[in-house]
Amino acid sequence: MVKSNRKRPLYDQLVDLLKGKIENEFEPDSLLPSERELVDQYGVSRTTVRQALQELEQMNYIYRRHGKGTFVSDLRNHATNLSGAYSFTDQMKSLGKHPETKILLYRVVEASKYFADKLNVPLGEKLIKIKRLRLADGVPMMLERTYLPLKLFLSLTEERLAEKPLYEIFSEDYGQIVKMAEEEFYAGIARINDSEFLDIHEGTPVLNLVRTTYNSKNEIIEYTLSVARGDQFKYKTIHLRS
Repeated sequence: MVKSNRKRPLYDQLVDLLKGKIENEFEPDSLLPSERELVDQYGVSRTTVRQALQELEQMNYIYRRHGKGTFVSDLRNHATNLSGAYSFTDQMKSLGKHPETKILLYRVVEASKYFADKLNVPLGEKLIKIKRLRLADGVPMMLERTYLPLKLFLSLTEERLAEKPLYEIFSEDYGQIVKMAEEEFYAGIARINDSEFLDIHEGTPVLNLVRTTYNSKNEIIEYTLSVARGDQFKYKTIHLRS
């Protein structure tokens, strides 16, 4: 039974309960209990159940078949593994998906203290700021904010960036060989500005990624802050015991 909680709507609590069952108990493509069964099982109104199911459907945890009911999605097929993936374009192609990138912003800015520290450049150094929306098969997947030291990419233009992937530009146009990319991942919730681009509700779970890319001289050539849809990505790591 879902308990009344002033801080969290009932439907939101029901979403969490059903998510737990879908992730740990239900098999992919299995039939979910009917709305009436869920009403009886959790002691909530039909409106609450419908709100919860709508939220789960938007998060790709469930799908509906007209006249047959609501079914559990195969989360393995909806999630993209980010482990070790330097290139969004290459990653999507490897999964048989059509990648697309929309450049939302391209401008030169001065490095604030935060970005000066992250890119190891002087305060006020000129940076290229790029904001891009990444899509696969027309579905918004990730929103990226990338910062590059202008001095390393003086001739880079928005038009050139639209023509080829950034990492190909690094190596082919500027001789910048990626030696290492350090990535951090942490869970979060979508802010309203990001949610509009990602076609999700404000407050929806997302995966935040922070990437720092180094060249062969151990110089930082890229700092990217990304927000990925939580229903479209997963992170997998393997630990080997020596």
